[in-house]
Amino acid sequence: MDTFTEVLSIIGFIVRALGFAVLGFGIGRFTMEAYKKAVWQVQVALAVGFFVLLVGLTNYSSAGSMGMFALGAGIAIILSGMAKKEEDTDK
Repeated sequence: MDTFTEVLSIIGFIVRALGFAVLGFGIGRFTMEAYKKAVWQVQVALAVGFFVLLVGLTNYSSAGSMGMFALGAGIAIILSGMAKKEEDTDK
């Protein structure tokens, strides 16, 4: 029974890491899409909110979870910038 609990614990860590990566990607993508379409006041609120979320997750979650969140958010931000460059080259 002890081995079963350890296996479930490992699966839980993997699911949590993947969940944080997906959450980071989703929030990063939402923030970048909303940032492009918003007035400057909303842009400031989005940037401050995103960084407050990063600080909160850093303080209250594990290092691995935070790393996966940052990885997902970073990928979303990079992909957002790449899409912008492709639109510029088409024009």
